[in-house]
Amino acid sequence: MDDRDLTSGQALYAEQCASCHGVNLEGQPDWQTPDNNGILPAPPHDETGHTWHHDNQLLFEYTQLGGEAALAARGVNGFASGMPGFGDILTDDDIWDILAYIRSIWPERVQEVQAGRNPSHQ
Repeated sequence: MDDRDLTSGQALYAEQCASCHGVNLEGQPDWQTPDNNGILPAPPHDETGHTWHHDNQLLFEYTQLGGEAALAARGVNGFASGMPGFGDILTDDDIWDILAYIRSIWPERVQEVQAGRNPSHQ
């Protein structure tokens, strides 16, 4: 996620993501408790959430394809996700810029831990 456009990422996040994940990346209340349909609320994208626990490619696919499709592509079936796919709305570069913006908010220690979850080519 080096050399991404963080200004664009921030603007796109505000436009496309903040309504669910929060203006300050804080997520929805009780994000770890499924609703009556078994769907978890939108998690925070700051360091208090689990976004940084995942590698870059999964984060990209989750955003592009949506939660259920991204997980199904990795062999995890039947997970009820409220995350829609944005592949028809955002370009690949847009998605990477948003992810880079989110990452830029994390403390350096968290950025380093998350970087260690990626193959060296990402």
